[in-house]
Amino acid sequence: MNSITLINEEKIENMIYEIRGKQVMLDSDLAQLYRVETKRINEAVRNNHQKFPERFSFLLSNDEWNFLRLKISTLKASENGRGTHRKYLPRVFTEQGVAMLATILNISKNN
Repeated sequence: MNSITLINEEKIENMIYEIRGKQVMLDSDLAQLYRVETKRINEAVRNNHQKFPERFSFLLSNDEWNFLRLKISTLKASENGRGTHRKYLPRVFTEQGVAMLATILNISKNN
């Protein structure tokens, strides 16, 4: 049996939100799927900003993030038992942005 873990389609569907009339995924959810830290996702965007126009990826506003936080649990327990909160507003990715991110992360991983 191979070591690749299959991700439940329903789990992925639960990571898709509608913001600004677009279906998007959070940077932290994509980091979990790609098994990297969230900061690596945002670093990839910063280092390749020309490949991520707003129709691919954008930062949420405070109001959008507050609304979304009501829908999802954003408090995660850290190793010492204390909760952790995001320091910055999250970045979200449209379907095209997810595809571009996967390409960039794959290229970085192979180099």
